Amino acid sequence: MKHVPLPGKRLCARAVAPVAALAAVLALSPVQTAGAAAPAAVTATASGTVAAPHRLSGTAHGFASLAGGTTGGAGGKVVTVTDHASLAAYAAAEGPYIIRVKGSVDVAPYGAEIDVTSDKTIIGVGTSGELVHGGLNLRPGTHNVIIRNLTIRDTYVEGDWDGKSQDFDAIQMDSVDHVWIDHNHLTHMGDGLIDLRKDSQYVTVSYNRFDNHNKAFGIGWTENVKTQVTIDHNWFNGTKQRNPSADNCAYAHLYNNYMSAQVQDGDPVWTYGNWSRGKTRMVIENGYYQDVQYPFQADTSAELVQRGSILKNTTGRHDTRGTAFDPRDFYDYRLDPAAAVPALVRKFSGPQPALGTNIELDVPRDYPTVQAAVDAVPTGNDATVTLKLAPGTYREKVRIPATKPLLALRGTGRDRSQTKIVYDTPAEQGGSTGSATVLIAANDVTAGNLTFANDFDEAAHELKGEQALAMKTTGDRIVFENTAFLGNQDTLMTDTPKLNVNRRVYIRDSYIEGDVDFIYGRATTVIENSVIKALYRGSTTNNGWITAASTWKDNPYGFLITRSQVISDAPAGSFHLGRPWHPGGEPNAIAQVLFRETELPAAIKASPWTDAGLAVPDREATRAAVAAEGTCGGAPAGFPVAAGCSRMPSKVVGELKDRPERSAADIEGDVDTVAGSGGVCARCGRAVHQGTGPGHGPGLCHGHGRAVGHCGTVRTRSWDVWTTLLVAAVLVLVRVPVPFPSVVCLGAA
Repeated sequence: MKHVPLPGKRLCARAVAPVAALAAVLALSPVQTAGAAAPAAVTATASGTVAAPHRLSGTAHGFASLAGGTTGGAGGKVVTVTDHASLAAYAAAEGPYIIRVKGSVDVAPYGAEIDVTSDKTIIGVGTSGELVHGGLNLRPGTHNVIIRNLTIRDTYVEGDWDGKSQDFDAIQMDSVDHVWIDHNHLTHMGDGLIDLRKDSQYVTVSYNRFDNHNKAFGIGWTENVKTQVTIDHNWFNGTKQRNPSADNCAYAHLYNNYMSAQVQDGDPVWTYGNWSRGKTRMVIENGYYQDVQYPFQADTSAELVQRGSILKNTTGRHDTRGTAFDPRDFYDYRLDPAAAVPALVRKFSGPQPALGTNIELDVPRDYPTVQAAVDAVPTGNDATVTLKLAPGTYREKVRIPATKPLLALRGTGRDRSQTKIVYDTPAEQGGSTGSATVLIAANDVTAGNLTFANDFDEAAHELKGEQALAMKTTGDRIVFENTAFLGNQDTLMTDTPKLNVNRRVYIRDSYIEGDVDFIYGRATTVIENSVIKALYRGSTTNNGWITAASTWKDNPYGFLITRSQVISDAPAGSFHLGRPWHPGGEPNAIAQVLFRETELPAAIKASPWTDAGLAVPDREATRAAVAAEGTCGGAPAGFPVAAGCSRMPSKVVGELKDRPERSAADIEGDVDTVAGSGGVCARCGRAVHQGTGPGHGPGLCHGHGRAVGHCGTVRTRSWDVWTTLLVAAVLVLVRVPVPFPSVVCLGAA
């Protein structure tokens, strides 16, 4: 479908300031467009120009990206471990797993190595994940393993600096393929920090810290010349040898590594930086060597090409020999300037706070359906899991249970129309809940750059239950950004799990369409800067109702639709703004709806609210009650209208509630009044009400006279109300478990 342009996003300066101040106090980052990452550098390569991966990217690069790539546990379940037994069990299990290591795991007995089988990702949570007194072992035949963001430390045997008495490695690999070791801190172990042995292939070692150790990183233990390894952006600090030592490597590509503070023990042979041994072909690019003896050296049988490195206070051998190979014959990569390497590596090597806290699951690359990715999220999830949906149509129902909070659904296409989740079930075949294409029962779920739809064709079917939901929510703190909701009757339901329990939903920069009650439910819901389309059903008098709120009587806030635009292709005067919904005849479900700073079309009726069949009290009682409250537009002609609003009048739902709110006298001077029908706008021809407020001439609509908007919506001059609600919406984004603050003119009971 063709999208209607959203209203402008410029905020009044008086409104922006409180929101910005709150964001600063809470250290909020701007919300990102669905699927967005830090801009990647663009590098010219032999094959053209490519975008280099972000430094915290979850995609393997270098040799680990070749021959099918390295994806680790992608496609498997996500689990979190906090002890040795759980880690060992999942690491050795059959099938793919994404294993989050949270906190310190003490490995026993001292020096034990945990076996890691194929198709695993082991990743530390932030900077907390560490293995103490043990390491990891990838045995022959193991493939497709990612080890990220871990600290592995402390199996050193006192008095055994050369590591001869025990083989207590941090990571040992024998005859493996497709392994990515990234952003780890390896220190103070009993033998090697990394031993890459016996014809292992397609390996990348990046952004790691090697320190406080003798033998850092050894490659070889074979007469064959097979191993291909990429080694980049690592920091070797306070190590003695093997930084790395590469024996019989077919291809060893070292770039942007930093070596500093080499152990100074007076050893004239075995204290060195990089060593190309046997028949190795090694390429070193843009490294930085500081206070290093023998920064790079090569056997006479090996080849070593060095270019662009910075040598500061280095001594001894600086060998170059032969032509080696051109890494760009195999893959493209970003080469940072050598002068920038110390700062880059100090900042980005080792465990990072942002890694392991937000797991990304790719659909359909690794999970065939959206629901399969949801099912992979652990019960009681305690970290954000982002489902990245590639462009396409996903014809399925999706259920996010209450036990799986902190999910983010992100379309990765250019715009929201490219990624759609759609199904076609009507309520006749399962009730409103059963009809929903997507049901979100969990808290703290966000969605962006997506379209949710129910394409049940109500015109082609005669059913008792033709309601067909695209989306139903019952969770709290749900945020939709740049999303579309497509359907007919009951398109979007923002609900709660119980009648007397409230939930909060925030929707912005989005599009919602339907015909009958297509925004409904009892959750407190803010819809901001969005387009709402009321669809034409073929009637000249009644095409439907936009809202059907069922706000619980003790909840003062229902629906707020602010700074948005309602559009329609229906005839003039044939749509209501809303009616109350009393599920199961529940009298305590009292509708509360406010349209504020929102343009309404000619299709909206002059009396935009209806009572859904309830008896309306007599006119004089209604006049007195509404006047006393200062109720907004939609009341009978002649009633006062609070600045900029159209809301459900109190008496339309049959009962006036006592509530702290300014009276008509309180707001005198900053309101415009409705003086009855004004016919059509003198410029655009659309139906208007005439304004009698200060400086407002009669007969012009909101867009032309800046006086009265269509069907009672007026231009506001009191920004404090919607500013307060925008701040409240920010509270939803940061998961502050408090109700929206009390403000003026939020709709009457």
